[in-house]
Amino acid sequence: MSTSVLAGIVFGVALAALVMRSASSLVFGIAPHDPISFLLAAVGLLVTGWVASYLPARRISAVDPVEVLQPE
Repeated sequence: MSTSVLAGIVFGVALAALVMRSASSLVFGIAPHDPISFLLAAVGLLVTGWVASYLPARRISAVDPVEVLQPE
């Protein structure tokens, strides 16, 4: 997992907690500091970051480095 994904989630959750105070009148049915909403958003971002980094890494690991580095 990329450290930039984890850092982005940490800063994003902190910023969302600050912004939700002023945006609480726009969100109906959810408490301004609902831990389930923050947890679901963080897990969704973690899964997205994992898929975005795992799939290209898996694809490139199937390539033989000798074939790629050999001049044509």
